[in-house]
Amino acid sequence: MSRLWDKGAPLDERVLRFTAGEDHALDNRLVAYDVRASIAHAEMLQECGLLAQDELDAIRNGLNEIAAAHARGEWSVTLELEDGQTALEMLLTRRIGTAGARLHAGRSRNDQVLTALRLYLRDAVESLAEGARHVAEALDGLTANQGSVALPGYTHMQQAMPSSVALWAQGFAAEIRDDIEGLRHSHRRIGKNPLGSAAGYGTPNLPVSRDATRAKLAFPANHEPVTAVQLSRGKAEAEVLFQITLLMQDVGRLASDLLLFYTREFGFVRLPDAFTTGSSIMPQKRNPDVFELVRGRTATAQACLAEVLGITAKLPSGYQRDLQLIKAPLFRSIDVCLESLGIMAAAIPEVQFVPEHIRMDTDIHAAAEANALVAQEGIPFREAYQRIGAKYARPAEGGQTTGSRLFGQDTAGCTKPGAGNGVAINPAPCLRAARRAFSTGSRPQRCAEGAAPRPPARRPPAPRKGPSPPGFYPPPTRGPPGNPRCRAVRRPTLRK
Repeated sequence: MSRLWDKGAPLDERVLRFTAGEDHALDNRLVAYDVRASIAHAEMLQECGLLAQDELDAIRNGLNEIAAAHARGEWSVTLELEDGQTALEMLLTRRIGTAGARLHAGRSRNDQVLTALRLYLRDAVESLAEGARHVAEALDGLTANQGSVALPGYTHMQQAMPSSVALWAQGFAAEIRDDIEGLRHSHRRIGKNPLGSAAGYGTPNLPVSRDATRAKLAFPANHEPVTAVQLSRGKAEAEVLFQITLLMQDVGRLASDLLLFYTREFGFVRLPDAFTTGSSIMPQKRNPDVFELVRGRTATAQACLAEVLGITAKLPSGYQRDLQLIKAPLFRSIDVCLESLGIMAAAIPEVQFVPEHIRMDTDIHAAAEANALVAQEGIPFREAYQRIGAKYARPAEGGQTTGSRLFGQDTAGCTKPGAGNGVAINPAPCLRAARRAFSTGSRPQRCAEGAAPRPPARRPPAPRKGPSPPGFYPPPTRGPPGNPRCRAVRRPTLRK
């Protein structure tokens, strides 16, 4: 099969497989955009006197039919077609004849694919922004329905100051809306028309109009000068990937909070069975896999950004085939982000906070108390800080002390005098209480109730009297516990 660049020399099929790689499959995503840009280019050629009106009509109708057939799944870009640009020209020429071969005047595959890619990115950014908006609105709904539920606010993974579901959810909603603004900022680079730059040095001796294609494709500006077009490759893509990375990190941190809140130790939230999965070995388990995978896919976003930056780093000027490799990480990151936003927007409304499981530490209002001393007594904040700090360094009422919580429950029996703040953990009753709680599937009980009595140890069976029956192996016997010379007695041989 003849290719656009074929001059008659034979090509090793291994070279085609290696150079085309997965690019032909990725170009299927760009077919509709390439058709749109090609029609705009053809209309410009006709306006500039390089195509007849009947040729333009044939090109426009042929391209629209080819795009419709692709959308119906009747054809796709295959390895034999090499890439989407080759596929369109060959299919069009087969359909309408020599008029199809006239379409490529005044452009290269370089500016052709970049135009299609920028048109695609323009839509992809808006799809990402819409998905992020749905997540923010789901958090707004959570605030409206459960916002008054009190939550501890954490720093350093310890309870720090009082918060609420409303404060928690609206913090994430605000940052996700900020990510939407960041995504849309990438239009500054996406919105430059590359058509007419050809391979990076313009189209000498052809009277083409870059302004005509810019207007037809709704680009705000032409990318000038033509030599800047190929130098810009990867920059708009990297900016989109950077904004996706920031958005995925916010969504991943939201997922991480929910994973912590869902643990039995916290028990702050419940999730419906429809959004959890099970264990193949532990029948009691319901696993929050959705949130774990969202959290994990933040790494995918970061890796895709790093890959694109690495591809373009230190390339010389002009087009290089390395730039073809940008598509795979770009498309992968966009897909992962869209899927993550979709599942999070569906899952968040199903989260149910459980107020009776949410406990606050006794010292959680310490900062507010220090501020009150400053306002009421007019003392310096540092003095108020020291006074309140001294107050909570002593055991609280009822024998409980700061930090004496086990899985959100009072654990007075688990503490004993120690160094530092005067408190140390007495692990034995705590562990016994935890084992009892988890063995029964209930929430941990107060350690003060005491450990349940251990069942009596089972005595070994009395030794059998008389000879053993044929084929019977007596169990091995051991010496007293703690005897370093204790060894199992060798089993007797089988008696006949």
